[in-house]
Amino acid sequence: MGNGWHEWPLVLFTVLGQCVVGGLIVTGLGWMACSDDRAGQQRIVRSMFFLWLVMGIAFLASVMHLGSPLRAFNSLNRVGASALSNEIASGSLFFAVGGIGWLVAVIGKMPALLGKIWLIISMVLGILFIWAMTRVYQIDTVPTWYTGYTTASFFLTALTGGPIFGALLLCAARIPFKGTVFASLSIVALLVSAAVMLLQGAHIGTVQSSVQQASALVPDYAVIQICRLGLLALGLGCWICPLVRRQSPHLISLLTGWVLIVAGEVLGRVVFYGLHMTTGMAVAG
Repeated sequence: MGNGWHEWPLVLFTVLGQCVVGGLIVTGLGWMACSDDRAGQQRIVRSMFFLWLVMGIAFLASVMHLGSPLRAFNSLNRVGASALSNEIASGSLFFAVGGIGWLVAVIGKMPALLGKIWLIISMVLGILFIWAMTRVYQIDTVPTWYTGYTTASFFLTALTGGPIFGALLLCAARIPFKGTVFASLSIVALLVSAAVMLLQGAHIGTVQSSVQQASALVPDYAVIQICRLGLLALGLGCWICPLVRRQSPHLISLLTGWVLIVAGEVLGRVVFYGLHMTTGMAVAG
């Protein structure tokens, strides 16, 4: 499987962060749709605690990647010039703005109009955060990462793991929400992920440096990716099967589905980090 497992802090940071962005968008839209139900909105706000809990876990993992927590602030030294600094800055801004807005709302001090504006700003910051993540890996000396497949994969994680996370939190808040549109969007994201897997696999087969071939980095690429897609399909099935039967998904079903999807995306992200290679003296393909 390559050596991608040693980058587990980055795996958790990217996968969980992207799921939180997608989950915030879904729960935020659910909150806006309950404009005439103040009690329902407050339940949604309380359930959003888990968004920021997961985001906190993601950032904790990213700090562990630095070796020493004291080095965390050094990552902000070159904001605007360094993709890594931009990633940490945009993620921190997303976390701070979204978290502070949630805290004000949960104590009941957020006016409805301001809360809506704050949510929209948080959603936009979340999308910018994912975009900043993708720029970190657009390194021209790493041909296996320097492609549009990297950008697509990061956003597809938000589209597969985010909506079901949001549906889970809305279910926990006892808000009637089947999410047929979002479930359909996640199915499309799964199909696109399968296409990206095939295209990326073909691309990897054409890339080699003077000292190594990209396909040798993850010899079981196809098997691992098939397992990943299987986990994603099973996870979405926990959400979609009740919808097909015209029933509302249960909390346990949604939780199981989200865990399966996160496991699948973690597997895919491990493969991604395992594909790291540098050009060496020359790159063919």
